[in-house]
Amino acid sequence: MACGSLCFQTLCSRFPVFVSASSTSSPSSRRALPGDWWAKAPLIPPLNPKDPFLSKLASVATTSPEALELKRAVLDTPPYLDLLDSPKLMATPAQVERSVSYNEHRPRKPPPDLPSLLLHGRIVYIGMPLVPAVTELVIAELMYLQWMDPKQPIYLYINSTGTTRDDGETVGMETEGFAIYDAMMQLKNEIQTVAVGAAIGQACLLLAAGKKGRRFMMPHAKAMIQQPRAPSSGQMPASDVIIRAKEVLTNRDTLVELLSKHTGNSFEKVSKAMQRPFYMDAVKAQEFGVIDKILWRGQEKVMDDAASPEDWDRRAGIKVVDGM
Repeated sequence: MACGSLCFQTLCSRFPVFVSASSTSSPSSRRALPGDWWAKAPLIPPLNPKDPFLSKLASVATTSPEALELKRAVLDTPPYLDLLDSPKLMATPAQVERSVSYNEHRPRKPPPDLPSLLLHGRIVYIGMPLVPAVTELVIAELMYLQWMDPKQPIYLYINSTGTTRDDGETVGMETEGFAIYDAMMQLKNEIQTVAVGAAIGQACLLLAAGKKGRRFMMPHAKAMIQQPRAPSSGQMPASDVIIRAKEVLTNRDTLVELLSKHTGNSFEKVSKAMQRPFYMDAVKAQEFGVIDKILWRGQEKVMDDAASPEDWDRRAGIKVVDGM
């Protein structure tokens, strides 16, 4: 308390303190500390006895006055009032971390990037053409998720133009798509596929290769199947061009066979559809067998209740002329 008294005296020598003769005395009857300019300082308003903070402070001072002692264990730190012995305003990070269930494979720190955050939700996102770097990452993520838990499903979100760009230029070999497809077939986990935006070429194969009944598509996404394209030959000898062309035809037959297997269509039907770029919206993709459901709340019920175009024409009295 000696240190506290010393601090109080020091403060009194630096700051104006007015002592009122009585609670009802006028401002002219106040007595100021020595100094001319102190007398011109404004009068401190009287304290409100109903103030809740002052009431709390008076209660603490009455019951436990030692709690209001100025603690100066270190002279360089300002004094503080420790009214609570052990305050707990929120859980510490360590308590939050202990409250979450972790296994021996799960890191205790947040992953550094967004794909890793999605990976903890067992989500693999393909948002680029199937170039070697993308193939390497996707296969590694699939293998990692199987190692983490071979029984939980894996969610594969697809927004890719396959091994070509949107303008048709080849950016990767057809084996990039086949590599991801083979990895999906070898996994023990159930893989659920979702088309977001576009699933073109080899990406459409990955969409159709998901678990039967768990292949989804956003209502405004697009799917498209097309024949593989031969890369630019440049100054390649004629014999090498023929070898490349034969390889492209082999990849085309493999793609048709796999699409026929997963869509339930015949080899001839898929091959005929792939003669030219075959675009499908969500409804056509469901009819073709690429997906099973459309991810739109109430979409399936709306489509079931809606009449077919032929019924609309018949109810409207419109007759379709042959050849139109």
